[in-house]
Amino acid sequence: MTKWSTEEVTFEGKTSFGMSVFNLSNAIMGSGILGLSYAMSNTGIILFLILLTCIAVMSSYSVHLLLRSAGVVGIRAYEQLGKRAFGHPGKILAALVITMHNIGAMSSYLFIVKYELPLVIQAFLGLQHSSGEWFLNGNYLIIIVSILIILPLALMRQLGKPFCSVLVVNPSFSHPFYLLVTLPMSIILSSHNLLFTLVILQTAYTVPILAFAFVCHPEVLPIYTELRNPTKRRMQAIANVSILGMFVMYLLTAIFGYLTFYLNTEAELLHTYSKVDPLDTLILCVRVAVLVAVTLTVPVVLFPIRRALLQLLFPDKPFHWVRHISIALCLLFVVNLLVICVPNIRDIFGIIGATSAPSLIFILPGLFYIRIVSSEPMNSRPKIQAACFTALGFIFMSMSMTFITLDWVYGENRSGGGH
Repeated sequence: MTKWSTEEVTFEGKTSFGMSVFNLSNAIMGSGILGLSYAMSNTGIILFLILLTCIAVMSSYSVHLLLRSAGVVGIRAYEQLGKRAFGHPGKILAALVITMHNIGAMSSYLFIVKYELPLVIQAFLGLQHSSGEWFLNGNYLIIIVSILIILPLALMRQLGKPFCSVLVVNPSFSHPFYLLVTLPMSIILSSHNLLFTLVILQTAYTVPILAFAFVCHPEVLPIYTELRNPTKRRMQAIANVSILGMFVMYLLTAIFGYLTFYLNTEAELLHTYSKVDPLDTLILCVRVAVLVAVTLTVPVVLFPIRRALLQLLFPDKPFHWVRHISIALCLLFVVNLLVICVPNIRDIFGIIGATSAPSLIFILPGLFYIRIVSSEPMNSRPKIQAACFTALGFIFMSMSMTFITLDWVYGENRSGGGH
């Protein structure tokens, strides 16, 4: 049942405050947590803390803009805000940005499989080092996993809610446990030659990684819809609590990973722990848990991508198995190709964090607010703030892409990175 009011539209739901915090926290936390220690190794603890705080605060403000925009017109989907603000092109733009971000998330999950599954097999065989067999090659393994596990799940017409809920929880809470129970170890620090140049280029990945780790905005409105006694103030409080909780978790994870490996921290933190004991039972157990979680999460992420593509390409067509299967095959082919061809998970974090993340956090919420909230003049303080917020997103995107491109061109990369 829907309630209408003159100022805003709210929807009756049954989800409690605590469960909504839990759901939004799960939406925030993903594979991006594995890149935070690498980001801290490039900036140091103090600068990382400042940047993490800024991204968290701006994420909260972005949620505020989304809630204000949605409250005026009673919209419960991110893409529908785009349609309300800019017509059909706005809906297409929002859907494409969300699709791009989800493809990046799928790629990062398969990167974890590519890095970790060979180490798990190696541990089960009792090998201290890889002996070069094909079944220890990550590229072959992700193809096998995609065909045997991910594809059958992706071809299902729908995934049950219990299945999705369990999978969302697993990757969110197994990563921090793994990072907090492993004892630090001493690693020889690398040299400081060309330190300033390296810091400038390597820091280019820090803000995109942080932005990638905080993206949850497409899920805010659906969670708002299901909230019991929904109000903007109540939903904003849920967002603030969730972001604060993830801020603390991210900070602890980054500090523990950084203090364990210092400048030898790799872009995928789990892979860095191969420097400890590859046959350690605790490490092996958590690797297996994380592998199961991220592998089974890929089809969960694939479903909304396919739904968005079907709405864009075949908006008035009924369900058809040929389209259903074809899109799943194409998406898995593209993601596998990315994971095989892109040498480093850091590049996935960097590119997605420098393009889709600022669009979802900064640019689109600011533009939606400016276009939708017509009750405020353009020279009012809220709209000026929204315009500055949008401009900041464009600046962040252009600067991040520039520095990442320079890093690729000049090859100023440290030896780490999970190769």
